[in-house]
Amino acid sequence: MTLSTRSLLRQLHLWFGLSLGLVFAVLGLTGSALVFYVEIDAALHKQVMSDAGLPAPEWESAVWDQALMTARAHRPDPGGEWSFEVTGESGSIPARYYPPSHLNGHHAEREMVWFSADGARIVRSDRWGAYLMSWLYELHMHLLAGETGRQIVGWSGFAILLLLVTGMMLWWPRGSWRKALAFKRNAVPVRRIRDIHKLSGLWSLGLLSLLVLTGALLALPDIKDRLYAATISAPHTAPSPSSSAASGKQIPVSQALKAAHRALPDASLAFIDVPGVGDKPFRFRVQVAGDLHGRFPGSFVFVDQYSGEVLAVHDIRDGTASSAVNNWIRALHDGSIGGLLGRFLAVILGFVPVLLYITGFLYWYRRLASRAQFNLTGSIS
Repeated sequence: MTLSTRSLLRQLHLWFGLSLGLVFAVLGLTGSALVFYVEIDAALHKQVMSDAGLPAPEWESAVWDQALMTARAHRPDPGGEWSFEVTGESGSIPARYYPPSHLNGHHAEREMVWFSADGARIVRSDRWGAYLMSWLYELHMHLLAGETGRQIVGWSGFAILLLLVTGMMLWWPRGSWRKALAFKRNAVPVRRIRDIHKLSGLWSLGLLSLLVLTGALLALPDIKDRLYAATISAPHTAPSPSSSAASGKQIPVSQALKAAHRALPDASLAFIDVPGVGDKPFRFRVQVAGDLHGRFPGSFVFVDQYSGEVLAVHDIRDGTASSAVNNWIRALHDGSIGGLLGRFLAVILGFVPVLLYITGFLYWYRRLASRAQFNLTGSIS
């Protein structure tokens, strides 16, 4: 590497670090908190564990009909939609209420509601974004800036990958590898700061790059699909079927569940999405064998909300090669692929960007101060 190239890389790394480092640190810290956000939130709101010990409702439980009845008494708007989470654990039943809106997905207005284990009463309700863990989630997803913020997070991820690569290139030893990997405890403070920055970045580079890349792809789903189509295969997208009518008497949740279970008898239930008035079907999000993410799996069963007919099945096992790759993205990003150990590792990695930003900033500031002092001394003499 020539001196001019190295100087250019150093400037690129410096200004990328100073401009993107703070965003990287915020995303890292919030990401660490979100790895265990369900557990942290439950610890902060003890009432959601009031029914701990009671059996968790599954496919055949009548609790879902009771919970929907309680939900609609709480929010009687017929156009509102409910999404019940099937945790597989005892305690309250988490759910999301979506009022009629043209928005959907992460930016849709919603209320979080927790039902008692028998579905008969509400033990907690909060507006999404108004309590700590949901606020951290919004900060991590889009910096509290909606779609614009999501784009910033996604494209910043690719820029941060360049930041990590330039750091690696600048570190790459031109002489002794032992010297390049050493931490000089007795060196001057500015050198120790540089060594901490260098070694923390080096040892975390591979896993940190993986977290950054998967995060960028999750933030930019359209770009992700284009990359898949260009490099692997066209993505296997879920269908969007409609019920047979736009109005009528909605069948019980339990009836729709039986139809969905017959369609995918080996699947585990993850979410029950109940539509409001209109032609939307019931949507059941399920985990099948080989799906790496238990909480947000990628398979769905769609059931007509009026007739109970299964309209479509989206099984990731029938997908393309890009579906197999996509199966890994979220599980890699939140560490769930490695179980409890993987999640703890993701938490630790989330603190590394903070360490890199602080040490990088201190190293730059101290060198700047030293140069200013040197120029002042030189001008006086």
